[in-house]
Amino acid sequence: MARFPAAIMAGCVVPWSEKHELQEDLFRDQVRGLLRDGTQYLYIFGTAGEGYAVTERQYMEIARVFTDEMRRGGAEPMVGVIGQSLGTIIERIEKVRELGVRRYQISLPNWGALADNELFDFFRETVGRFGDCQFLHYNLLRTKRLVTAPEYARLAEEYPNLVATKNSTDSMDRIAALQRQVPQLQHFLTETGFLWGSLLGECGLLISLASTNWKSGHAYFNAGLRKDVEMLVSCQKELNGILQLLIAEGGAGEHIDGTYDKMLWKLHDRRFPLRLLPPYHGATDDGFERFAARLADHYPRWAPQQPSH
Repeated sequence: MARFPAAIMAGCVVPWSEKHELQEDLFRDQVRGLLRDGTQYLYIFGTAGEGYAVTERQYMEIARVFTDEMRRGGAEPMVGVIGQSLGTIIERIEKVRELGVRRYQISLPNWGALADNELFDFFRETVGRFGDCQFLHYNLLRTKRLVTAPEYARLAEEYPNLVATKNSTDSMDRIAALQRQVPQLQHFLTETGFLWGSLLGECGLLISLASTNWKSGHAYFNAGLRKDVEMLVSCQKELNGILQLLIAEGGAGEHIDGTYDKMLWKLHDRRFPLRLLPPYHGATDDGFERFAARLADHYPRWAPQQPSH
């Protein structure tokens, strides 16, 4: 059995004022809304959650608010830790651990690709150091190397508190290797990867595009549990179309992940600002309105039923 449930997992994004301060009321409303309509498995400070951009003050302020709101909702918080310095990563875990948080999402330092021995040193100093905590590893190319299935197998054997991975891949070979060689870890996959992963074995859904309508998002996840190929393919075709709309209306050029995730949440709360921490630029309100209108026209089952405010 996997060490963590096969579930829907969702990230929270941060609303910033014009002075780049946390808009706490909107953030709390987001956490409540996701707990009510979406999933109990929420986290902060992934790439979309701007975990790479916050100051230490912002990091702790948001972690305290998130932990408080998750506790009020009867859910267990997961806090992400992104950093170029191993020392900073350890210090952040120590500080948030004082809040009672025992679930963390970590990724490798991203200034330079870690060598094999450095990779295992990193896990020893994080997962191994905090044996009373659970860890999910966020496996992404921004860190300049991916952890392989054999490496995960070695790490999982050494650290029973390494419980899950997050992989944004649609490679059937990579997904099959993870599920076959490291079944004790729960592997969370984005929508495209989830289609393959759910047919090959058990996996969790790292939801993004499918969160535009939580009823449809849950239907997609449940189709994976049933291995309902027809439903999975039907949904995935539409989700691929939604991705193209999102990219088109997000603005010209490449954008950081939070640009798109804030557009997705704004569908549910029109008060939510799209701005990112500088120097990054997000989508415009006009672009968002075009996206919302085209979503409703072309993919009505994925449009939010009743946007708030």
